[in-house]
Amino acid sequence: MTTTADVLRPDYQAPRKHFIFTDEHEQLRESIRRFVIKELQPHAEEWEETTFPDWVFRRMGELGFLGLDKPEGYGGQGGDYYTSLVLAEEIVHARCGGLAMGIAVHTDMAMPPILAFGTEEQKQQWVVPAIKGERILCLGISEPDAGSDVAGIKTRAVRDGDEYVINGSKTFITNGHRADMIVLVTKTDPDAGYDGFTLFLVPMDSPGVIREKKLEKLGMHASDTALLAFQDVRVPRSAALGELGKGFYHIMWELQGERLIGAAGAVAGAQAVFDRTLQYAKERTAFGRPIGRFQVTRHKFAEMATKIETARQLVYATAWRFQNREYPVREISMAKLHASRIAVEVADECIQIHGGNGYMKEYGVERVWRDMRLNRIGAGTDEIMLEVIGRSYEI
Repeated sequence: MTTTADVLRPDYQAPRKHFIFTDEHEQLRESIRRFVIKELQPHAEEWEETTFPDWVFRRMGELGFLGLDKPEGYGGQGGDYYTSLVLAEEIVHARCGGLAMGIAVHTDMAMPPILAFGTEEQKQQWVVPAIKGERILCLGISEPDAGSDVAGIKTRAVRDGDEYVINGSKTFITNGHRADMIVLVTKTDPDAGYDGFTLFLVPMDSPGVIREKKLEKLGMHASDTALLAFQDVRVPRSAALGELGKGFYHIMWELQGERLIGAAGAVAGAQAVFDRTLQYAKERTAFGRPIGRFQVTRHKFAEMATKIETARQLVYATAWRFQNREYPVREISMAKLHASRIAVEVADECIQIHGGNGYMKEYGVERVWRDMRLNRIGAGTDEIMLEVIGRSYEI
């Protein structure tokens, strides 16, 4: 017979656990969080005005945080894909969206295609120092007339003997003003359709590379975002990354990992602003009692918590498939779409709960909304994600 003492009681204060994470992952989580809160978070306000400095890359390289899931042979930690999720989740505690994005471009957007498709020489030249934080990387896809429409890229790379001559422009390039190298998407055969693109590793100090201006943005102020021009930039044939003519497929592969990391960061960002707002609701009084005790406010938290959890579980389940060598493009697109939307909705509701204070920079909640809003555009807009999902059902 079951007694009352045998019945499990809900423990709402128990730490969240998920089967994809081991004790080692949790120890890593604590280590990253301590570093972020101690060494990065105190500078958040300053970096909103100045952009975060390059020493952050070097410091994170020293601590081994730039190569968590990268091979040990190149200086990485040799961890699984989940370690990169842990970094994406914990760096939100810097309260500096631009910093998180700048690091993610370096570790999860520019580095993976070099490791996947690069020669040993390319990996030694760029990945090894990038993991140490001694070289900073960026990725060049978007152009003034080609954002979501990657096939519309106009930047040309024309063969000239043993070299290629590159002309064109790129925009919205995170790390573009500080980077030592750009993974550049170019068109090498304008008549070959999707088989006419090639990636090149272009040193940013090459003659003809022009960092035209630092772009001003709604959010992500702590990151540098560049408009770049390439005027008769010459690179050797050995600068090509992967197969000639297969650059479109290489970059489409890269975008899947980028989108999943972005989804994880969006969920973590939503959780962080939820937690801060919950504390505010317990302390802020109106009509003689904390605003969190009003039913209307409790229901707002219930709605937000449910949305965050649905997004989290979708991200984790998809990450498990990705780690186990599946290629779940449909679910990655769903995770990216859902998490990005949820993050913006949660940030908006948190502003509402803060009332007038939420609109003030002093509380930092409005900045979360401004930073989060990019997730619905970058690495594939909501509309592109919906199209990918819809086409997967042969509609």
